[in-house]
Amino acid sequence: MSLPRVLTVAGSDSGGGAGIQADLKTMLALGVHGMSVVTAVTAQNSVGVQGAWELPVAAVRAQYRAVVDDIGVDAVKTGMLASAELVEAVSELIAGTGVPTVVDPVGVSKHGDPLIAASALDSVRTKLLPVATVATPNLDEVAQLTGVRVESEDGLRRAAAAVLSYGPEWVLIKGGHLPGDAVDLLTNGTDEHLLRAPRHDNRHTHGTGCTLASAIAAQLARGRSVPEAVAAAKEYVTGAIAAGFALGAGIGPVDHGWALRTGTPAA
Repeated sequence: MSLPRVLTVAGSDSGGGAGIQADLKTMLALGVHGMSVVTAVTAQNSVGVQGAWELPVAAVRAQYRAVVDDIGVDAVKTGMLASAELVEAVSELIAGTGVPTVVDPVGVSKHGDPLIAASALDSVRTKLLPVATVATPNLDEVAQLTGVRVESEDGLRRAAAAVLSYGPEWVLIKGGHLPGDAVDLLTNGTDEHLLRAPRHDNRHTHGTGCTLASAIAAQLARGRSVPEAVAAAKEYVTGAIAAGFALGAGIGPVDHGWALRTGTPAA
């Protein structure tokens, strides 16, 4: 049996709800082989991030080459890249790999802790976004990268246009911070898809962004088109949010194994 291979390039979450840990759980749930390049080690739990330590560029590059040169890869997902040097090195590696890439431009944690240096933002705009098949910013990250602030669903198109100006093939603007239904806009500037899902009254949503981006990468590795991959990923993460559970004293994680536990076939 040969499984599609997906590589996550991201930080480690010691609490297990986001980052590399969330990515690998998502990949397992969706039937692909997950591999990892750790870019940072964080000390975090349900109440916040207590510390973060960036790995050297040489260590990140060595991990990437070890995996890609031997095992191969069908899709890549990026998460926490804390410095301009890391952003530029990872962008160069991805550009030379030639597989679908999902860029989650992580800026802050669920608890509001910064996860990227301000000096790295320009490298994200000019180096990382241009190699993305799909970029998946939330509204805070849109504002951080472009200065565009979205207050209602009507602003999603303006946000998408601002992010697309930096060069990704597609952008998924995540509108989860808006009131009402959870509405996301997927567009490449021509083709447009509005994805709606009911909002679940559940505060335990740690790892949502990582999970969604990894689910998209998993679906792309399985050969789906971008719109198909994003729609299936949205369905998966909506179920994971609904099943999110308390863990520790703060915000618990989404449930990456909800479909396995309920016997629901993975999309």
